[in-house]
Amino acid sequence: MAVKNSVQAIDLTSIDSATFTGAYQAVNASGLAKNCFMIRITNNSNKDVTVSYNGTTDHDFIKAGTFIQLPFQEMAQPNNLIANMALGIIVYVKGAAGVGLVYLAGYYQPSLV
Repeated sequence: MAVKNSVQAIDLTSIDSATFTGAYQAVNASGLAKNCFMIRITNNSNKDVTVSYNGTTDHDFIKAGTFIQLPFQEMAQPNNLIANMALGIIVYVKGAAGVGLVYLAGYYQPSLV
């Protein structure tokens, strides 16, 4: 698939940490709108959170007030192949109820079509 020589952002999504119950909840309930070559999850809350990409398995951890950035394309193997987080993936977080939001941002290359 041919892509444009530009980058676009998906809509920013968030979840309020005050709603946390200790069980996984979706940050982006509709899933990723595009195949993203990079995502960033920012924990702008006062509680640590655990991240899952399937809603059941613990995949990552983000301390309160920090973020993780996952540059998938930079990690492609071999280097000339494409590595994106798939369209439709839902990102889940869990933690104790707190104050502040957890955000999900993502970036993709639009197709020529």
